[in-house]
This record gives sequence, structure tokens and C-alpha cells, in this order.
Amino acid sequence: MKVIACIPARYAATRFPAKLMQILGDKTVIRHTYDNTVATGLFDEVLVATDSEIIFNEIITHGGKAVMSKKEHESGSDRIAEAIENIDVDIVVNVQGDEPFVRKEPLEKLLSLFGVENNSNVQVASLVQELQDEKLINDPNYVKVALDKNANALFFSRSPIPYPRNKDYQIIYYEHIGVYAFKKKALLDFTKWPMTPLEAAERIECLRYLENGVSIKMAVVDYIGIEIDTPEDLAKAAKYL
Repeated sequence: MKVIACIPARYAATRFPAKLMQILGDKTVIRHTYDNTVATGLFDEVLVATDSEIIFNEIITHGGKAVMSKKEHESGSDRIAEAIENIDVDIVVNVQGDEPFVRKEPLEKLLSLFGVENNSNVQVASLVQELQDEKLINDPNYVKVALDKNANALFFSRSPIPYPRNKDYQIIYYEHIGVYAFKKKALLDFTKWPMTPLEAAERIECLRYLENGVSIKMAVVDYIGIEIDTPEDLAKAAKYL
């Protein structure tokens, strides 16, 4: 089974322009992400898919693999689908470019969901972690996930789900970590479907899978790292490094 990691890397960013090219320690954020993904040893190939010659050159000149997107894309999934369309691959893992502290263990757990010992029928999988801070549970920037008893996603929302109408019942809240793994066909199918109503309302692209009847298997993991969305996140990452 051939497995690759693809890192969608867009230069523009609303909250923090050029964030992937910011220096963190001794190299850029995108190179940390790329190098740490390679260092997991889990992938037959790791490549960056980007709309930016600056990011493309940053990866290529340091010995990495990158491809330039030929089209404008609404999402990272669309960018990855274009990059892998003509590649012979079974499973594609979407590693976010702004996650410089990629670790092996969460990605290994993600890939294990496709193994025969679990469920070989899994088409799409992703990661969650427990949320315990009430402020974060109510923060719309933190996407929450409700799971069924088999760890399949029931729904994704920026609102707290489930709503604690019964205060006597202990609820576990899960935050979605935006790292996905796809069977190649599932990813290509995603790009052919129009944006769905719930996806449009919540601005959460994985709802398109659920609205088209495709289950998403979830693995519960410890925190995968620090996502760089703002200058404050970069300062936090520098301290962590």
C-alpha cells in the first residue's frame, strides 16, 4: 500500500500573510513542517502543493519535493487532489503547512485506521483531541466534533456540540485537528461534489463528506502541536521550540 503526505501551502493568509515563510528558530515554518513530516518515516513520499513560487523554491532549494498548483483552489483538499491526481497512490495524508511540530505518533494512529485489523472500508479519517477549557469549547475558531460509539464523526460544528441541556450528564467535547487521510478515490470524489449547505453555513469542508454519505473515522490523540495562525502563535511556537 503506497502512502504519501501532501502539504497544501498557500502563501496568502487573512490573519497572518506569508505565515509559512516566517522564520521559526533556524528555518521557515513550512520547512519545519516538511522536514518533520519526512522524519516520521511513515510515507513513501512527502510533497508540498503550493500556489507560491516563493514557497516552491524554499522547499526545492533545500532538497525537498514540491509542485505548483495550476488552478485556483477553494480548499487544501482541492489543492492536494490536483497534485495527486496522476500519482499512483492508495492513501493520501493532508498535513497542514502551518503545523511545524508534526509528530509520528498521531499520524501513525491515523494511518492505522485503514488497516485490516481495524476497518479496511474506511475512506476518510481524521484526528480529534479532548477539549476541557470551557472558553475554547465556546470559541467558534475551535471546530468541535460529535462522535458515535464507533468513533465515526456524527457532525462537525463551530458551536458547542452536544449542547449540555442535561447538566447532570458528563459530556466529552472533542476538537477536530485538521489532519486528514483519504483513499485516493474519496479525495477525487470530494472535488467533484458542489459545496453542500451545512459546509457553506459552518465553513467546515469535511461536512461535504458527511452530507454525501461518506463516513469519517476519527482517532483520539494527544495535542499534535501548535498551529501558526497569528503572530502570537509564532511567538508561542518559538518559545515551545
